[in-house]
Amino acid sequence: MHRSTIAVLKVIIAALLLLLVCCQVFIVPAVAAQSAWRYHEIAYLQIPGIVVGILFLLCVQIVLVCVWRLLSLVREDSIFSESAFPDVDVSLGAVVGATVLVVVTLVTLIATGVMTPSIALLCVLGVVVGAGLSLLVVVLRGLLRKASRLEHDLSEVV
Repeated sequence: MHRSTIAVLKVIIAALLLLLVCCQVFIVPAVAAQSAWRYHEIAYLQIPGIVVGILFLLCVQIVLVCVWRLLSLVREDSIFSESAFPDVDVSLGAVVGATVLVVVTLVTLIATGVMTPSIALLCVLGVVVGAGLSLLVVVLRGLLRKASRLEHDLSEVV
């Protein structure tokens, strides 16, 4: 991968991280406050909603930081080393954590009886996407493991 491509990707990741921090600080609390004001029967969910929203976005930020680190390994031509696996494992944990947060949100909203069809659809979609991404990361981790073994074996031969 060209260094310019990696640099552009890192600029995009930095912009996304900045936008996510702005969402955590401004958007999530504002939406929670507006929802609590508009729907008094679920006002008690304002603080838990803020916490879950911030934690979900934190999971996304963790994945972006891990991708940043993996891009650095690609730039150094050492992606097929053991140092890549912690970032992949942390990414997997963050995706699973985000999916669990969506499931908790879905169950909570169903239990409170305030679930609308559109929110239910979004939550179910979030669970499906999270499960799919988790499985994808597991498969890619296995491929990375195999490729790192092959590179190690080839380096011994040469």
